[in-house]
Amino acid sequence: MSKRILVVEDEPAIADTITYALTTEGFEVVWCTTGGEARAILEEGGAGLIVLDIGLPDCSGFDLCREIRRSSNVPILFLTARRDEIDRVVGLEIGGDDYVLKPFSPRELSARVKAILRRTPPGETGGSSGAAAGSPFVIDQKRRRIFFLGSPLELSRYEYRILEILIQRPGWVFSRDQLMQQAWEEPGSSTDRTIDTHIKTIRAQLRTIHPGLNPIQTHRGLGYSLKESL
Repeated sequence: MSKRILVVEDEPAIADTITYALTTEGFEVVWCTTGGEARAILEEGGAGLIVLDIGLPDCSGFDLCREIRRSSNVPILFLTARRDEIDRVVGLEIGGDDYVLKPFSPRELSARVKAILRRTPPGETGGSSGAAAGSPFVIDQKRRRIFFLGSPLELSRYEYRILEILIQRPGWVFSRDQLMQQAWEEPGSSTDRTIDTHIKTIRAQLRTIHPGLNPIQTHRGLGYSLKESL
């Protein structure tokens, strides 16, 4: 679990509360007030997680998130005073990992940070992964892309996460519930059929690249796995 947390928040009182809550839990906190400062910090030393306010003085937190996602998969926890559901949905859909509404409990924020880091696989914020030796898949975690036999797949956010989970554990059978728990921020907001739909879409893309291969195996009544050999 990475200990360095970047807090991007322009209100000192809120930043102080976050810093106290996280340092008490043993995290190293780096605080900045603008998107520009955040970019510089990420280029210099990076972070294990970013706590990002949506309303910054020099840019939108949403825009900064989109920019970060073009080159990094670092977990992002949004802070927002906006209570509109659409804002929260947008934040998650563009690559945020979770959100906390202001005002918030420091204990809740610390718990959310630790939960995100627990479910972030080692190397999640790094570069490329070749998956298992001999695998037809390559995961570019930095750019959140997956290649199959050298061809890039056009995956939605959740399709990327589902396929990544399967690739990292070839042969393991994951139930639909396990896939939702690991791929969704709010697993209860989706149904088992959602997993089936995403798997169907992923398979269709794989067939367009190589019609004779079917890497994803269905285990009736159990779930899905990635075949250990093709």
